[in-house]
Amino acid sequence: MSTPIDATGTSAASLDTKGFFGHPRGLSTLFFTEMWERFSFYGLRAILFLYMTAELSKGGLAFDRPYAGLIMGTYTSSVYWTPLVGGWIADKWLGARRAVLVGGIIIACGHFSMAIRTMPNFYIGLALIAIGTGFLKPNVSTMVGDLYDENDKRRDAGFSIFYMGINLGALLAPLVVGYLGQNIEWHYGFGAAGVFMVLGLLQYVLGKNRLRGVGERKVPNTVSDLAQVDKIGSEVEQAGFDMVTAVLAVVAGVLMFMAGVHWGGAGLVGGIFPGVVGFFFGYIAGTMRHLNRDEALRVGVIFILFVFAIIFWMSFEQAATSLTLFADKLTRLSLGSFRFPSSWYQSVEPVFVVLLAPVFAIIWQGLGRRNPSSPMKFAYGLVLAAAAFAVVAFASTLVPVKGGGGDLSEFQKVSPMWLVVVYFLQALGELCLSPVGLSTVTKVSPGRMVGLMMGVWFLALSIGNFLAGIMGGMFNEKQEGALVKMFGTVAGITIVAAVVLALLTPLIRKMTPRSA
Repeated sequence: MSTPIDATGTSAASLDTKGFFGHPRGLSTLFFTEMWERFSFYGLRAILFLYMTAELSKGGLAFDRPYAGLIMGTYTSSVYWTPLVGGWIADKWLGARRAVLVGGIIIACGHFSMAIRTMPNFYIGLALIAIGTGFLKPNVSTMVGDLYDENDKRRDAGFSIFYMGINLGALLAPLVVGYLGQNIEWHYGFGAAGVFMVLGLLQYVLGKNRLRGVGERKVPNTVSDLAQVDKIGSEVEQAGFDMVTAVLAVVAGVLMFMAGVHWGGAGLVGGIFPGVVGFFFGYIAGTMRHLNRDEALRVGVIFILFVFAIIFWMSFEQAATSLTLFADKLTRLSLGSFRFPSSWYQSVEPVFVVLLAPVFAIIWQGLGRRNPSSPMKFAYGLVLAAAAFAVVAFASTLVPVKGGGGDLSEFQKVSPMWLVVVYFLQALGELCLSPVGLSTVTKVSPGRMVGLMMGVWFLALSIGNFLAGIMGGMFNEKQEGALVKMFGTVAGITIVAAVVLALLTPLIRKMTPRSA
């Protein structure tokens, strides 16, 4: 069923001005749905690596850090590739509205599964959360777009309000879930994440009248609708979705899965992410066969930025792995007489994003013609990411090495301000690169491949998350110089990438539209 429209062709939802700041009422329903979903995700993310690496006597799983890093990377990366599948299923069968409900239920079941202390429940829970996120994450954003007509001047502001819900969930989650998990019992934290997801679902269901006609699967019922479906089918065929593409995707996926299974002795878990990446790269390779010269140049630019985006996210997403261990093992967990769990540090970066996002918007707009190009903003983001790891590399030299085992005393650990500075720099880097990347993909992509190229962007996020997990598994505070080497290597790779991208910027600008 299509979104109801009046005689003038305006959707019913877009006529609604009774919600947040004159926006449709459905925006508040979607705002809280996404906020509590992100709360559940970032809550689990805040304590998952700590739980996997904690000793059995402390209620943890006592995984070796490399294996815990692999699990963490496989799980967090899945959050960015499962939406490609969930969005497709919603478009073809469920519709966005039902997909959000189904996804939320699966996510809640995943968290409650993890609240039960058994190894099968642990792995099943992670899988359910990843699958549920694939249904919910892309489709709740689609529904926000459905609240507005294309020319509605409130659209951008509506998405800005919605984005604040994401960051609010990310900010609050470590404070609540982290406290319960680290100070009381790990599984209380996992269960709390599920409870708040259920709260999000309850308000979503109770607010269904605010979303009337929004997110329904669009079934063609007129001649013009059928013509549009034929046009879309033709475009898909032109984009290279054929038997050759399917075979390339499957073969590449199987080969990468087999390689992953034998890598590091991790078994089937080690093959999941390589298999997924192989499948998507095989699919993308198949679609490239039908590009003309202009389209090939545009896609080439996106893949250049894709490589640098991977490097950025590889460093940025270590907030949940190596930086979390740095906070837990080497950073003071007190301010005066007040002591707090190490997971609380993960709330620092979202605070900076919430405070600085409007500032960046004003700065970019105020620069006018002097506004840096998208590739240069990418380079700035990489420089800031490199600076963040240079700071933490230096901070790691300030603590003594406990080669014989045992924890450092509180006075031997570094000041909390080191991590505050690190997360401040990461927030600046994120604001330079993340929104700019999304905008650039939509501007540069060939018209018939925008969806696929957006998938490429999220694949960069997915690969970056996987690499961040692997690098987190290399954390070793008991070997002299190990942390300086690890953090310094990340800083070195990132700053070299920034320089290379800056040098490539003139070439990239020649290959792209002037607006990019």
